Amino acid sequence: MSPLAGSTIGEELLDDPTADPAAVRLSLANLARANALFGGWWTVRTGLKRLLKDAGNGTLSLLDVGTGAGDLAGRARRWAGRQGNALKLFGVDQHSAAARMATQVGVPSWIGCGSVLPLADRSVDLVLLSQVAHHLAPASLQQLVREITRVSRIGVVLADLRPSRIAGAAYRLTGPLLRFDDHTVTDGIISLRRGFTPARLAAELQAAGVTPWIRADWGVRIVAVWRSDGRPA
Repeated sequence: MSPLAGSTIGEELLDDPTADPAAVRLSLANLARANALFGGWWTVRTGLKRLLKDAGNGTLSLLDVGTGAGDLAGRARRWAGRQGNALKLFGVDQHSAAARMATQVGVPSWIGCGSVLPLADRSVDLVLLSQVAHHLAPASLQQLVREITRVSRIGVVLADLRPSRIAGAAYRLTGPLLRFDDHTVTDGIISLRRGFTPARLAAELQAAGVTPWIRADWGVRIVAVWRSDGRPA
């Protein structure tokens, strides 16, 4: 498989796998705070609830592709534990700083590209792809979706953003008040420009061979969920 191509809308720090590790660590720490404050975790939980509703209790594996600081996977483990499921977590990220951060918080992670996962078909129960899709060009997103669907046994949760100029303007004002660094503020605005309407996300996922359940979720969030056979969860 070829390397994944990035979105042509703007440039974000995390688009670049060679970005300064210190800047990456700071940005990821702030993104973890943003996930807690602005609905990132709640949207992931929406997707996980749909996938786990018929899974029964027991131990399941979860692969977090583009794991970042590992905060969402860690929250998923704590939440699933309260529902009677123990999650065994793994992560992959193109940034070495991210892989180290996630590993340090209990999400063992390796450095790699989601377009080539060193995993057998149906070898992971759940796959999480949060706030990665908007970084990619359509063909690369479709390539990644096919790969994460291939390795999933139960299904996939894709969580991302919807475009919103109003939210971008609000984030420009509130980001500095929350002491987010300049990259986090600027990149957050670009991320919102890159976001998906439900119709656009459905079209791109269907082009990859899956028919997801999709919902516009908390604030400017969006979530898509599908089973390993490509059907909606």
